[in-house]
Amino acid sequence: MAYETLIREAADRVATVTINRPEKLNAINARVKEEMRECFQSLKADPGVDVVILTGAGEKAFVAGTDIAELRALDASAGKEFSAGGQALFDLIEHLGKPVIAAVNGYALGGGCELALACHIRIASERAKFGQPEVNLGIIPGYGGTQRLARVVGVGRAMEMILTGVQIDAQEALRAGLVSGVYPHAGLMDRARQMAALIASMGQVAIRMALKAVAITQEAPLGEGQKLEASLFGLCCGTKDFEEGTRAFMEKRKPRFTGS
Repeated sequence: MAYETLIREAADRVATVTINRPEKLNAINARVKEEMRECFQSLKADPGVDVVILTGAGEKAFVAGTDIAELRALDASAGKEFSAGGQALFDLIEHLGKPVIAAVNGYALGGGCELALACHIRIASERAKFGQPEVNLGIIPGYGGTQRLARVVGVGRAMEMILTGVQIDAQEALRAGLVSGVYPHAGLMDRARQMAALIASMGQVAIRMALKAVAITQEAPLGEGQKLEASLFGLCCGTKDFEEGTRAFMEKRKPRFTGS
């Protein structure tokens, strides 16, 4: 499918999705959301894709926020529906069943920060800026930001960012745990591709199980999470990938995983 606001590419079991509105700093509007929903539903079902990289077009922004013209038209009822729709889209990304790497190449503000938070791994260019500036518009984050940001950086830091609307740079985001690495701007996508290729080379049953096991830490007590971990660990032990991985280790060679 051809997209108006996205660029989708794929090679070697890795898909790259680029939000392509650089003239608007890749701001999210209704069309972007519609196309992202279709794109990620397609990626979820695509057996030829194991890992997804998400980034923004141009040199300035990952996603600089939500289209303000669309926000201005909302009333209380429409606002609730607007928020719920964005949450559903970002939930689709978080629960894709495949790792999604956010390569944050510039501004990640408002909905852009929330989009990055929905991804499983976040890496940043040295030029990246993060923030939840919605209070400046008289609203709060509506695409999951009040929930995911606190889980990632802690309640106190999330409160500071949300209540003041201040932006933080890439190094501060690294210290806060919002991103796992900061790289030179020109090398960001190379690093994302290297990471994606490494993940794609692993046993994909184990990758899917790991995503499930880590995801429950945000929702369940430790004991319940450990029960799920044990169940998923057991399922992994019954796979051909486990048999191949352990045999390859004993034979001192690289494993040849089949995803089964």
